[in-house]
Amino acid sequence: MATTNSHSFAEERRAAIMSMLDHSASVQVTELARTFGVSVVTVRADLDALESDGKLRRTHGGAVSLHKALTVSVQDRRINVNAEAKQAIARRAIELVRDGDTVLVDSGTTALEFVRMLDMRSGVTVITADITIADFIDESMPTVDVILLGGALRKGHRYLHGMLALRSLEVLHANLAVLCPGAFVPNRGFMTDYPQMAQLKQAFIGAASSVCALMDASKTSADGLMRFAGIEDVEAIVMDEDPDGVVAAAIAELPEGARTPRLLLA
Repeated sequence: MATTNSHSFAEERRAAIMSMLDHSASVQVTELARTFGVSVVTVRADLDALESDGKLRRTHGGAVSLHKALTVSVQDRRINVNAEAKQAIARRAIELVRDGDTVLVDSGTTALEFVRMLDMRSGVTVITADITIADFIDESMPTVDVILLGGALRKGHRYLHGMLALRSLEVLHANLAVLCPGAFVPNRGFMTDYPQMAQLKQAFIGAASSVCALMDASKTSADGLMRFAGIEDVEAIVMDEDPDGVVAAAIAELPEGARTPRLLLA
């Protein structure tokens, strides 16, 4: 009888969620949990089930309607792009984090997958300019502390940049900086498309004892406008695979005496 009632309640909640999406086009996990008086874990299970049934699309913090126009962040639009590769990269990259570390974390979906793995460590503090990552830690990772950098909001991207963010990094220090390039271009280095983000990534490098770059294989064939670092500026590069040995070749071409990063394949 208890199992039947539990199933009935779940069906009622899911029907109510779909009704809410008919009116607002998007829902948030925390709001649904408060509305129905259940845990966020239960709400996520409801949303996952509805997505499996083709009734909605999951985003990081909730879900969006499949039938209503809605402006979502760049991260939400990319959340399922190369998802398995990003998860594999995150699992390998967590090997670089020790208990008690302070970690500077870049913006983007690969960075978010990395953050999801941090509950494998204890006493970790994350410094980030990414609002989605800060929200996720606040909602789902009670054992991880977070410092959110100040700055101007880049609309549609959910991260902060500019002078306030850069000034904050002048007084902060991390054990590890985790960077997520938009592209890797041979003979140039790690690239991004937005000048202010290039400045922020460079400041991350200067504020950390060690630096790693996380990127899936597609980044070796992508274009980039702004160089923010050379391959010799990082200690490790974590990838799912290195197509045609592009990154390995770039490491081999470094001059004698230059810092030589480790290439870690997931």
